Amino acid sequence: MIHIETVAALRATVRDATARGLTVRFVPTMGALHDGHAALIRTARESGGFVLVSVFVNPTQFGPNEDFARYPRTPDADATLAAKSGADALWAPLAEELYPPGESTRLSVGALGAVWEGAFRPGHFDGVATVVAKLLAATSADVLYLGEKDFQQTVVVRRLVRDLLLATEVCIVPTVREPDGLAMSSRTRYLSAEDRRAAAAISRALRSAGELVARGERDAEVVRRHLHEIIGAEPRVRLQYAGIVNADTLDSVGILDAPSRALVAALVGDTHLIDNLLLVPPTP
Repeated sequence: MIHIETVAALRATVRDATARGLTVRFVPTMGALHDGHAALIRTARESGGFVLVSVFVNPTQFGPNEDFARYPRTPDADATLAAKSGADALWAPLAEELYPPGESTRLSVGALGAVWEGAFRPGHFDGVATVVAKLLAATSADVLYLGEKDFQQTVVVRRLVRDLLLATEVCIVPTVREPDGLAMSSRTRYLSAEDRRAAAAISRALRSAGELVARGERDAEVVRRHLHEIIGAEPRVRLQYAGIVNADTLDSVGILDAPSRALVAALVGDTHLIDNLLLVPPTP
């Protein structure tokens, strides 16, 4: 596996791959890689081409009171997992290249970035969109791989690609879960043993909501209250939001007459965790 730092070296590597007729398949990450990231890399590998993984903890998507400084950084383990999962190259961008001195350009994603996760983390999705645009500009990726766990992020990035007329295809890979259902996340390593046990209430509530809808419940408010009740029964978990939304617009829905998405965020201890689930009502 090739290790890359500079944009110049990255572009030379990408030029070589495309000259050999290979499709550039790009997996952007913030490091602290786990099996969820491995699934993204394996999915890219299975499709053939040149698989490029980036590791960069992006400062512009963290708020002033968030965990940028303590966000886990495990470069050696990341390189090992990326190589085992099938990456051809690992790019660890230099911060001074992605954000050169005096830089001032930021993207704004508007209403999509102001709701749900964006309401709790103002400016977060503007930072996400800005760094993704920079990464795509540097890599000229043909296909971008994102995890479904960060569902609102996938909506924002797909809109970004559409709005900026980018040629990159966006591939969404299903959430990878622990045996008890908890969505894999780099932040779960913050959890104490008791908090880790309690965190399973999030996925348990989503599964139960999915079953409720599958049995015929069409009132989104009933489903939302159901999520509140199950998560609220776990004293170590503090629900931040639970919404039933249109999967394209993120607008709340009232009646579940088509597949929709349940979005949940909660504090477990002082760790912010998110999850989601596709809700599919029975066919009439």
